[in-house]
Amino acid sequence: MIYPDQEIMEWVQQTPFVDTHEHLVEESMRTSGVLHSDFLPCNDWAYLFRDYVTDDLVLAGMPVFELQKFFMPDLSGEAKYRLVAPYWARVRHTGYAQALRHTLRGLYGEDDLTAESLPRIAERYDETVRPGFYAAIMRRANVETCQVNSVERIFMESKHPTLLPQDLSILEFCRCSAADLDRVETETGNRPTSLQEWLDIIDFYFTTYGRKAVAAKCQIAYSRALDFAVVTKAHASRLFLHHIGQSRHALGPDDLKALQDFLFRYCVRKAGERDLPVKLHTGHLAGRGKMQLARVRDNAADLCRLLQDFPDTRFALMHIGYPYQEEFIALAKHYPNVAIDMSWSWIVNPSASVRFLKDFLLSIPAEKIFTFGGDYTAVEPVYGHACVARRGIAQAMSELVGEGWIAREEAPEVIERIMRGNALRFFPNQQRTDAAYPHGAEMDTRSSYQKTRRE
Repeated sequence: MIYPDQEIMEWVQQTPFVDTHEHLVEESMRTSGVLHSDFLPCNDWAYLFRDYVTDDLVLAGMPVFELQKFFMPDLSGEAKYRLVAPYWARVRHTGYAQALRHTLRGLYGEDDLTAESLPRIAERYDETVRPGFYAAIMRRANVETCQVNSVERIFMESKHPTLLPQDLSILEFCRCSAADLDRVETETGNRPTSLQEWLDIIDFYFTTYGRKAVAAKCQIAYSRALDFAVVTKAHASRLFLHHIGQSRHALGPDDLKALQDFLFRYCVRKAGERDLPVKLHTGHLAGRGKMQLARVRDNAADLCRLLQDFPDTRFALMHIGYPYQEEFIALAKHYPNVAIDMSWSWIVNPSASVRFLKDFLLSIPAEKIFTFGGDYTAVEPVYGHACVARRGIAQAMSELVGEGWIAREEAPEVIERIMRGNALRFFPNQQRTDAAYPHGAEMDTRSSYQKTRRE
């Protein structure tokens, strides 16, 4: 077995990441102490388990009702530890848990969560959550900048736009559920009565935020296949009128698909007009007990027509399409407008990600891959995930050099390219956030939308 070469490991450690995918809530939510049932159910050390580790805990036998208690804000730390300890021992070697253990070690100085270390972890968690702690953790993780797909807004006017450049979410526009219509109405003060009014709203978001966004992002793969057919506007208009006048389930599956097909392609066209890359979720679905693996298996094949129909639009296909990553190497090999994003994959399956990176670099030009994104709502686990990713990158590069596929003197350039350079080149707005946000000021979306309509 080839372990990471020490010199290569040092090159990887010294190279900053450009993190291409997070869901971080704004720092002000964390420091305010105001809880939110969806985004911040508790603000103590248990919050670090919320993304992904919880899924492994349930797989290891933790009852869901105990997991719900674990995140109660008024439950003592000792009681929370007693709930999680039996299952933590069973999951601590998974990628999800290893990232969290690196976080405990690197940020709090504790090798593991134990009854003895718990009070110190709890105290250091509280000491850490202070204004400026996002930037401090990113520096510790050697992460240059984080692209954020906000869970709070369709586009978040971040207080830290240089550190946290934002994606424009198009999920709400093309999924078009009742909740999506409600969210848009909350943000703009407008609820559409026709397809054209819905398209006007989409145009407003692209006009207002397209110059600031680093990408358009969509995770509609959680609810449907990625085969987006061509649908006429006239047909979509009839479907939309029926859709908004009835309950969410009024449209049959074929009609709902057709409406979403039209809306998704409309958003892709708008992104292309503004030179915004389109990020698409592919592969494994987070959570538990709901994944339809047959649909996931077909993600790569389903995307072919879309990639062909929009040859001038750049697509970032997320999460290597795991567990069908070979098909995504094939897409990147064939389509000039495709790049592959390794976000989340390092903790879903670290060893598979090492193999993927080796296979990719031996078959695809090295500028078509981004090697890190934590995919968290909490900032602290980004540190641990970055540790796992660095080890995996060093392992892959060490094996490629050791096996004679890449010359040692070429390795530093490849490492810089895949860890940061590719992302800076692929996402043109990445380096323009200072100009777009001269003071990091928030925009009132409702008043802005009403002003746009008047003009």
